[in-house]
Amino acid sequence: MKYENNARVINDDIFDLINQCFDEERSSRNNESRLNFFDTYNNYFVLTDDGSYSINSKEINHKIETLHTSTGAISEAFEKFIKPMKFDYTKDITILDICAGLGYNSSAAIDDFLKKSKDSSLTIEMVEISAATLACGLLVPSPIKAHDITRKAIEDELIKTGYATLELEKAEIPSNININVFIEDARQTVQKLKDNSYDAIFLDPFSQNMAPELFSLEFFKEFRRIIKDRGIVATYTSSAPVRAAFIEAGFYIGLGPIFGRKQGGTLASPSQEMLDTSLPKNDEIRIALSDVGIPFRDPGLNNSSEYILEKRTQERHEKRHNTKISSAVKTPIFLAQEMDDEKLKRRVERNLAKMNIPSTTSPEAKYIVEIENGYEEKQSIENNSRDRILNMKKRLKKVKKGDYE
Repeated sequence: MKYENNARVINDDIFDLINQCFDEERSSRNNESRLNFFDTYNNYFVLTDDGSYSINSKEINHKIETLHTSTGAISEAFEKFIKPMKFDYTKDITILDICAGLGYNSSAAIDDFLKKSKDSSLTIEMVEISAATLACGLLVPSPIKAHDITRKAIEDELIKTGYATLELEKAEIPSNININVFIEDARQTVQKLKDNSYDAIFLDPFSQNMAPELFSLEFFKEFRRIIKDRGIVATYTSSAPVRAAFIEAGFYIGLGPIFGRKQGGTLASPSQEMLDTSLPKNDEIRIALSDVGIPFRDPGLNNSSEYILEKRTQERHEKRHNTKISSAVKTPIFLAQEMDDEKLKRRVERNLAKMNIPSTTSPEAKYIVEIENGYEEKQSIENNSRDRILNMKKRLKKVKKGDYE
């Protein structure tokens, strides 16, 4: 229970109110508490620009944020998790939705499937550790009709587990759609799933700093096991340690859609052919060469967030100036670049000197990032983000060892 309380992200007040609502439903079997919840507590919900509602997070690092972008909660689901997919709607489709929350990502997938498929089937595995968060999906107004189908699946599972009592959802789940809901730690769920089973994985935790366990190398190795060869993982984050973990787990990576924020998310696939757009050049350089590109690690898939964060901090410290260039002042991005700012240049070159790189324009510096001279925004089998990053890592290792000539 302790991990569940730490892992759930919704605001403490709304969390308590939701639990109270369903406590009343179980004790009185009166439907008024659930039916009137939104009207009574609508000030706890946040209306986004597309007319769909989000809710606030609990306070994290002295900040409260909404669970979705203000640009549009349901629009975000379509833009970040549906549009990047390359589903073949003539075949059966299976999706794993991690941190399913209010059910928006699954609902967007259902909406898209119903519009484009004729004879195939859709299976969605929804994973959410917090029953109250899933229950919130029953209380918020449905932004699209497909959300009613998701709500029905959520209600069925909440009744099955004893969290809810009444069958108030009237939507019918189509016979060609199968939705399984898991109310548990996603790390435990993925270990039970079959190899080579998923066409898509939606990875939508609130943040890497709050849930690094859901962005760890070991977690992504499970993804690599269960995803199909032409499947795609989609996540909103552009984080260097997350992208580094995907590569180390055996994925190719590419840039995800930009929606509601300045940077695009991340797409990962066992097949490079499924990814269209390279990561930005500077992102590749920092992942390959800087200590910021050290992934989160969760051996055993059972460690606390605090442990994982602390261990990564230690690893960054140990590898900085030894096998990785310091991330201070974004040092690696200045390799092979002329620098006019003398003060910044001195700081950068002090960091580089500790890795046997005499200056930003030294032969060593140019050798390490030489592959980026052929950078192309459109990825190909011969020219892609994964291969460029791995190539730069090898070259840095050679320079540090003094093997470069």
